[in-house]
Amino acid sequence: MDKGLEFKNGLRDGIPIALGYFAVSFSFGILAIKGGLNTLQAVLTSLTNLTSAGQFAGLQVMIAGGTIVEMILTQFIINLRYALMSLSLTQKLDKSVSLKQRFIIAFGNTDEIFAVAMGHFKEVTFIYMLGLQLLPLIGWTGGTLAGAVACDLLPKSVCSALSLALYGMFVAIVVPAAKKSKPVMVVVAVAAILSCVLYYVPIFKWISKGIGVIICTIVAAAAGAVFFPVKNTARENEN
Repeated sequence: MDKGLEFKNGLRDGIPIALGYFAVSFSFGILAIKGGLNTLQAVLTSLTNLTSAGQFAGLQVMIAGGTIVEMILTQFIINLRYALMSLSLTQKLDKSVSLKQRFIIAFGNTDEIFAVAMGHFKEVTFIYMLGLQLLPLIGWTGGTLAGAVACDLLPKSVCSALSLALYGMFVAIVVPAAKKSKPVMVVVAVAAILSCVLYYVPIFKWISKGIGVIICTIVAAAAGAVFFPVKNTARENEN
């Protein structure tokens, strides 16, 4: 096995992911500075996390002065999918990948990296995964640094405008999926309505933003599971 070639293939496959991560984390850098973090804190957050949804949600908890319990619950719920993806990825890993190496791979097993690894034409090696994850990590951290520095240098009006890119990203992710899938549309609607209720109805003012995110996530996901369950085709065929 040519380890050099495996690493190069991983780097090549990670280039598009790195470019996308740079653009998204640029917004995170701006929001982090506007939220009260300094540049070093923002960069270290991205360097040690590599999770877009989890970081943005965690940032809101920090800005709102949430507790460590709220942060733990928020991250657990939002990032729980990574545990499932890691279990699935283990079936694709080469037998030579050790337990320690699996822990390293798990750190950078994001949605996009997981999709590329699972679509690889053969079993993935530890060296390939290192190459695949290296550039996205650099892109995510570098984008955060660029956004943080830009927020310090650019006028406040420009930073405010650039911070809207985050919401544009969420709209770009949710709207196309909601148009194609009624269950997705319903789940998104439930989360949005409940979020507005918790924010605007006076009797819910005591609920912090961190707990609010958790409530909306659980209720919306539960509604989707109850009203739009995924059928087990294989089991139905057996019956």
